Amino acid sequence: MAAPMLRCISPSRWFCTPGPWAVLPRGLREAHSGSKGLLAVQKARGLFKEFFPDKGTKVELPELFDRSIAGNCPQTIYCGFDPTADSLHVGHLLTLLGLFHFQRAGHNVIALVGGATARLGDPSGRTKEREALDAERVGSNARALRRGLEALAAHHQQLFSNGRAWGSFTVLDNSAWYQEQHLVDFLAAVGGHFRMGTLLSRLSVQTRLKSPEGMSLAEFLYQVLQAYDFYYLFQRYGCRVQLGGSDQLGNITSGYEFINKLTGEDVFGITLPLITSTTGAKLGKSAGNAVWLSRDKTSPFELYQFFVRQPDDSVERYLKLFTFLPLPEIDHIMQLHVKEPEKRGPQKRLAAEVTKLVHGQEGLDSAKRYRMITEGGVSINHRQVTNPESVLVVGQHILKNGLSLLKIGKRNFYIIKWLQL
Repeated sequence: MAAPMLRCISPSRWFCTPGPWAVLPRGLREAHSGSKGLLAVQKARGLFKEFFPDKGTKVELPELFDRSIAGNCPQTIYCGFDPTADSLHVGHLLTLLGLFHFQRAGHNVIALVGGATARLGDPSGRTKEREALDAERVGSNARALRRGLEALAAHHQQLFSNGRAWGSFTVLDNSAWYQEQHLVDFLAAVGGHFRMGTLLSRLSVQTRLKSPEGMSLAEFLYQVLQAYDFYYLFQRYGCRVQLGGSDQLGNITSGYEFINKLTGEDVFGITLPLITSTTGAKLGKSAGNAVWLSRDKTSPFELYQFFVRQPDDSVERYLKLFTFLPLPEIDHIMQLHVKEPEKRGPQKRLAAEVTKLVHGQEGLDSAKRYRMITEGGVSINHRQVTNPESVLVVGQHILKNGLSLLKIGKRNFYIIKWLQL
């Protein structure tokens, strides 16, 4: 590893000077309403769970986002996404929402694809080692994740504008700074700054070491690479905040300790809650219950149905977590729900907001067309069709003369002439 990468860069070089990565989308930035409009509000919504560390040595976390303080500039926040599959899933959506909320407040955000770290496998929250992925598979997955992240960012920009000047959204891949590294150089420059006792004390490590399978060296070193990612982004992009699921606190802590030891500067971590199934299992690929964000793996209709099926005791929380709706509007939606629960108004609004963010307006429109079928709003030759996957049968759905009478809703009738039977 090139030694200059470990030289401390004065904060004055990056703290208030946007680099080439900070593409301002709409000219000059608007002042934001301060920490109350961001950290406290997201804490109230339940999106932000823990802040680490509790107190900084030179600056407090809320102060970074208080634009009323003279000299405060937009901050940079990042979150990592390992390409262990070729699609993001609903479990990733919360951290993306966290990035989007910072972006909407005028801060710059980075979605970091772990094209290098995915080959090691993150042991956090796992009882056994991940299936090993070769470099070609990881590379293919990383490209797919980049496309998915960029599509979500585009839908957010196009369909959820709030009239403010937003910060930038940048996708990076950590393989860019690891592929030229030499193992011995990297260990010599970085390894001496980590203490074995501290690394061994992490909950994820302790849990795995006590398991029958144990823990591989590759997994053990994962937290070192994630810490180095944070350091690299701090040095190159002025990134002071890392977002992650609540199972990432140990890895975030390693990054904080590494940066603070090398630079003496304060950086912070913010954890978000994990989304679980009705049985309490974490949603994701490993658990076998992933709801994918790629339409090739989970259609817009299936995504819509996942959220529209949420029970009443979850839907208010999910509206706060998965949408940009203001809290007073969510309160109003829930008040209407008390009067007419059979209409499932909150569930339908939740499903519509999420599907639009993930798949765009066209995806939402297609999901609603499928929903009309499942709710009995479509009939063929006076026979109600409720399964979108139904096979049309000659003599039942298609008359012998090659015609079908299609009814959609209460007043829309169509005669279809089938050219080939």
